[in-house]
Amino acid sequence: MSGPGAFAVAIRDRTEAEMRWIGTADTIGLLLLLGPAYRRWSMPLLGALPLASGGLAGLGAVALLFDGVHGITIAFGFTLIGVAQDYPIHFFSHLRPGQSPPTAVRALWPTLATGVASTCIAYATFLFSGVDGLEQLAVFTIAGLGVAAACTRWLLPRLVTPARRDPAASAVLARLWRGVERLPRPRMALALLALLALGVVAFAPGAFWQNDLSRLTPVPAADLQRDAQLRSELGAPDVRFVLALHGRDAQAVLEASERLLPVLERARTDGLLDGYDLTARYLPSIATQRARQAALPATPELQEALDAALQALPFRTDAFAPFIDDVASARGAVPLQAADLAGTPLELAVSGLLVRGGDHATALVSLTGLRDPDALADAVAAHGAQLLDLKQASESLVAQWRGRLLAALAVAVFLLAGTVWLALRMPRRVLRVLAPMTLSTLLIPGGAAWPGRGAEPVPPGLAGPCRRPSLDYALFFDHAGDDRDEQLRTLHAVIVCSLTTLLVFSLLALSSIPVLRAIGATVALGVVFNFVLALLIARTPAPERAR
Repeated sequence: MSGPGAFAVAIRDRTEAEMRWIGTADTIGLLLLLGPAYRRWSMPLLGALPLASGGLAGLGAVALLFDGVHGITIAFGFTLIGVAQDYPIHFFSHLRPGQSPPTAVRALWPTLATGVASTCIAYATFLFSGVDGLEQLAVFTIAGLGVAAACTRWLLPRLVTPARRDPAASAVLARLWRGVERLPRPRMALALLALLALGVVAFAPGAFWQNDLSRLTPVPAADLQRDAQLRSELGAPDVRFVLALHGRDAQAVLEASERLLPVLERARTDGLLDGYDLTARYLPSIATQRARQAALPATPELQEALDAALQALPFRTDAFAPFIDDVASARGAVPLQAADLAGTPLELAVSGLLVRGGDHATALVSLTGLRDPDALADAVAAHGAQLLDLKQASESLVAQWRGRLLAALAVAVFLLAGTVWLALRMPRRVLRVLAPMTLSTLLIPGGAAWPGRGAEPVPPGLAGPCRRPSLDYALFFDHAGDDRDEQLRTLHAVIVCSLTTLLVFSLLALSSIPVLRAIGATVALGVVFNFVLALLIARTPAPERAR
């Protein structure tokens, strides 16, 4: 079994199987990670409330504002709001004995709100991208993160009981932090690293961006090659090239198709292609049907011709009476239209080649054994037909989508930086918070483009989920200031956040599905960069603590 239908079933089954084991491993891993981290098994369950609430709120907002939920919203929306899992972790890590949960979350709220607001403002730029999927993604992300933050601020403190232990009392964390303090604060090294990443991106062999959607299919290359061979031997239509005729309605394109038939037949005779198929073969235009009806003889003429033909033949005189009745019915029948084929074997053939909209219609011509696309395109152009290269068209759409997305992300960076400036108001603090995010944004594409890495180039839509953790980590390290206990609590929270995110996306990186593997590998790489850079840059410097 082969072909798009068989491939779709195979992809569905593989995706469902992989998501089942990845989801199961994620759940077990998060329980094993969060349980020991807080030594209270209620924490993983309560910590899931903000993310679940945010996901439901995001889907509800999209369903309310749009006609339907786009696939890209589901695919990337939950990736983008996955950072909401960090909100309760920061809250849990800052709980300590003798302090009520509402008091702890109030002290944490300004920093948490700054991170949420900056992200929501940044993703609001997608609302002006002109791409329906990106607009839905913006609504989903803004609504989801807002509700997740509100759930952490006002719901969780009412459900969580006071802490029995303080992460700041951990001797292991204290030793780790003393080791971090002894690390030099890099300046020139980070600048050189950023230049190296830019150089790798600029001079990496081959194209950095991947436009070929076939690279994203999990179907093995051997299966695709066998499918192409079977199509060739069976004379099946080409899945890459197709002719298109546009018109104001179905009748206009059917008439244009009929005028194109001699051109196609001549192209077949000349060896430009082996065959073709179009709607007009099954459903002629009304004008053609009327002409054929007019060519049918009237009943008296037909009867006279039959009488002459049947002389001296051993037929009964009424043997052809049903035939005469059928011709009379056909002569006066209402012309056949596409709707009349519903429920018949011809419905699928016609619906696949005749596309109708509100004020326009398109007739498609499938091609078999196309040998000279350029010659065929020149031959049919004079008759209003256009040869479409579906592979080239899909790559062009990918490039356009990427351009709009990158433009929206560029505007988002400026809005995000402005939000952080309004919250901190001190150039040195703002620089320490934004520097890890900026450097990780450069290092992630550089790591993806490193020669010999062998992975898919970084999808531009992942810049958001890769960049967002570094901003949160840096904000909370800045929030800790020079208070040693707060520094240890922040270190505990950031370690737990990094490990949970790394667990989820590392499992995705093991997927055999290219798009999931690209998401997992890219974000996992970003988590490592974000954690290290935030730890090196965003912590309060020793001289400032001394002052």
